[in-house]
Amino acid sequence: MAEKLDRWTLMTPALLTLLCSMGFLMTPATAIWLTIPNTGTKCVSEEIQSNVVVLADYYVVHDALDVNHDQPHLPTISARVTSPYGNNLHHLENVTQGQFAFTTTESGNYLACFWMDGKSPEASSFSVSLDWRTGIAAKDWESVARKEKIEGVELELRKLEGIVDSIRENLVYLKNR
Repeated sequence: MAEKLDRWTLMTPALLTLLCSMGFLMTPATAIWLTIPNTGTKCVSEEIQSNVVVLADYYVVHDALDVNHDQPHLPTISARVTSPYGNNLHHLENVTQGQFAFTTTESGNYLACFWMDGKSPEASSFSVSLDWRTGIAAKDWESVARKEKIEGVELELRKLEGIVDSIRENLVYLKNR
């Protein structure tokens, strides 16, 4: 019994150090900004496995002021998201913001494209902010914490456990590929 206790006592600080260092190395997901020209399309893609949750929010950012109203006039855009086999997963036109969510059904490159609508007033270019989250980053940890009545270190350990599971699944996927 003393041997097991000593082994656990020795492993606990090392395990906590490993978990804390993993937490510091991981950075939270941030949005990307795409500069959209007045003609043409900008696309981003991500290779995603099947059966992965994808959530995204996007909105137009334009810093030119309307002379009459002193408020920015946002140009409208169109957005389309397609699967690796070309299936439309999301398509909106004449919007200044939007969001999409889906669970992937096939592995491969998922493509999100944005372009300025022809109905928008002339603008040289503008930006679109895209916050694209997949897998463990798309999980709603606040609802998990409320449902399971956990907080603090226990919640952070649960997040790390999810990240470790995700890494393991990715390694198995890459090994089988």
